[in-house]
Amino acid sequence: MRQIWYPRSFYYVTRHGPIELSPAAHNRLRWLKAWQRLLQQGFSGLAAAEILKLPRATLYRWQRRLQREGLRGLEDRSRRPERFRRLQWSPQLSQAVLELRDQYPRWGKEKLVVLLRRSGWRTSPSTVGRILRRLKARGVLREPPRNGMAAHKRRFRPPYAVRKPRDHAVQHPGDLVQLDTLDVRPLPKELFKHFTARDMVSRWDVVGAYRRARANNTAAFPDTQMERMPFPVKALQVDGGGEF
Repeated sequence: MRQIWYPRSFYYVTRHGPIELSPAAHNRLRWLKAWQRLLQQGFSGLAAAEILKLPRATLYRWQRRLQREGLRGLEDRSRRPERFRRLQWSPQLSQAVLELRDQYPRWGKEKLVVLLRRSGWRTSPSTVGRILRRLKARGVLREPPRNGMAAHKRRFRPPYAVRKPRDHAVQHPGDLVQLDTLDVRPLPKELFKHFTARDMVSRWDVVGAYRRARANNTAAFPDTQMERMPFPVKALQVDGGGEF
C-alpha cells in the first residue's frame, strides 16, 4: 500500500488559514530569499549584504524573526518607546492651572506661573506650558474666541516714495537721479556717511559727506544736489534705507 502525505505547510494552512502579508513583509521576504541564494552561491554574509545594499545585521535580524515567528515575524513592529517620560506634576497642580486659565482665558504660562507661586505652588513656566498643551490635547481647555483686536495696533506709516511709473521715460539728463549712501571709514573709529546722487543718463555725480545719515541731512542733500547739477531734476530714486 502506497502512503501519500501532505507537506507541513498544508496542515498549518488548514488550521490557521492563509497568511496575508503586507507589502513591507513581502519585500523583506524577497530580500531574504535573494540573500540566501547569494549565500548558496558561495558569497559571504557581508559580501551578499553589500550586493543587496542592505545592512548585514538587518538581514540576520529578519532571518531570526522568520525562524522564531514565521512569516508574521516579517511584519512591521511597533516603534513605541519602552520608556515614557512621566508627568512631573500632580493632578492638583493641573486642576489649579485649569481653574486659573478659566478665570483668565487670555493669559499665558508666564502670567499664570506668577499666580500659582502666590498660591504656594512651586513650578516653572515650562511646566505650566506643558500642562496647558496636555489639557488642550484632552479637550478640557477651551480657548477663548478671537475678537480681532490686537494689543498693539500698527501705526499707519505713509509711504515715503511711490513706485516708478511705467510711462516715465528716462531719455534726457535729469529724468531720473538715484540717491544712495555708503559708509566711509578713513580712520579707526571714524565714520562718515557718503551721499551720492547720480544721473542715469549723463552719469553726472554729486557727492556729499555727513557724520550721520539723519533725516535732516538726507533732506538737505537733494537741495544741494539740484543746485550743482547743470540740468533740472525731474525724479529721484531711493532704496528702502531708513534715512530716506
